Amino acid sequence: MSGTLAETEYQVALRTARDDTIPAGERAEMLMEIALGLQRRPRRPEDLEQVNHLYKEGLQVCPDEDTLLRARLLAGQATALLATPGDTGVLEEAVACLRGALPVLQTLGNAEEAAEAEMNEGLALQGLAVAGKAPFPDAVRKYHSALRVFTADKFPREYAILHNNLATAYLSMTMGDETSRMREALAVQSYESALRAITLDAHPAEYAMLQNNLGNALQYSSSAHPVENNLRALEAYREALRVRTPKERPGEYANTISNMANALRNLPDDPENPELGNVRNLGEAVRLYETAEKIFTETGELDKSALVRVALDETLALVREQGSVH
Repeated sequence: MSGTLAETEYQVALRTARDDTIPAGERAEMLMEIALGLQRRPRRPEDLEQVNHLYKEGLQVCPDEDTLLRARLLAGQATALLATPGDTGVLEEAVACLRGALPVLQTLGNAEEAAEAEMNEGLALQGLAVAGKAPFPDAVRKYHSALRVFTADKFPREYAILHNNLATAYLSMTMGDETSRMREALAVQSYESALRAITLDAHPAEYAMLQNNLGNALQYSSSAHPVENNLRALEAYREALRVRTPKERPGEYANTISNMANALRNLPDDPENPELGNVRNLGEAVRLYETAEKIFTETGELDKSALVRVALDETLALVREQGSVH
């Protein structure tokens, strides 16, 4: 949607909100529908600001007795807030909207919209937990509650996203050594559960994201079997690269190949004889880092490019220690 068309829709919506000849409930519903349409196709940062404003206009004109419509407006506003860049205040506002909407959606709405609200509340709480403003277990509880509705057989995509979010929450928790290992294992299980629910053909983007994230969870796990985990991580990254190609998804491709390079740095060339070193894997890591750095530079992701450059220099130093790359 072009900026001009979006602006036109926004102005039409505002005129609708103030047209007293239209019943208030109808106006609120129309504002919600226009907001949803704009929200699905935002082109500019101000588009999301306008979406938030439309939801607020809808809440202002919504009749007090139409509690379900009000709850749906609050839930919609929360999704717009979650997509809006900002500080934790945006997340706190989203949580407040969802907590206002959820009891009504659970009572008068359908199970799917109530579960979606719980999933979004979990996402907002997780963002607050990262900032130290909410406990991670609160987000985990919301995800598990949503999974009672979003089952693998009926809602594979939502099920997969929930398990991806769960895994991220598990990995973000700060715990003692034994508990950390348990959380890492739970994260790997969540990624694997998600991947059993979706297919490469039906959900390529989610499949690649989950494989990439599974690879990271395996690679950085504090397992007693690091070589085995790194080998499994490489398999997951290769699966992700079936979707994340340099032509179609260059940024995601660069992310995944730099993750592969990280794993290769710590993997002996011959797992049965680790004392022989890993000069061959180091050479492959160098090639992948160089490619990733080039892509990140070309796409303007200069922070990532700089990080990869540091890893590349460290790997070249390791290569010099072990001798020439064959």
